[in-house]
Parts: sequence; C-alpha cells; structure tokens
Amino acid sequence: MAEADDWAIAEATPSDEEINRLRRLIRRITEQLGHLTDGERQQIQDAAATVRKTRATFLGMPRIHQPLRDLRPERPAH
Repeated sequence: MAEADDWAIAEATPSDEEINRLRRLIRRITEQLGHLTDGERQQIQDAAATVRKTRATFLGMPRIHQPLRDLRPERPAH
C-alpha cells in the first residue's frame, strides 16, 4: 500500500464510528440469535449457505450475453 495516495488510503479505511457501529450491530444480532429456536437457527444457517454457494458461483464468472434477435424480421439485412 506504500504506492497508494494518502487520500485513497483515508477514503478506503473505515472511520472509528463506522467500526463501532458495525460492532454494535454484530453484538445485537448475536444476542438475538440466542433467543431463536434450534429450527429457526437452522433455517438461517441454511439460507446463509445458499447465499454463499450462489455468490461463489457468480463471482468472477464473466457473463456471456446472447445476441439480441431482430425484432423487425422484415428489415433487409445489410
């Protein structure tokens, strides 16, 4: 990172307030998870696993677009 401009490093680094806000959010969610039933926790774990699997499939894969079909077939080809 020595080559990066100072402003880029400052913009990319989260502020202490942002970090604290995320820590509070994580703490609240963790506490709320303790109140769930085993079945509810399992549903959340299953949903998270599905999202992770889907993201792993799509991330980094180029998308190949199909050519658009001609909506006006009466138009002569050039």
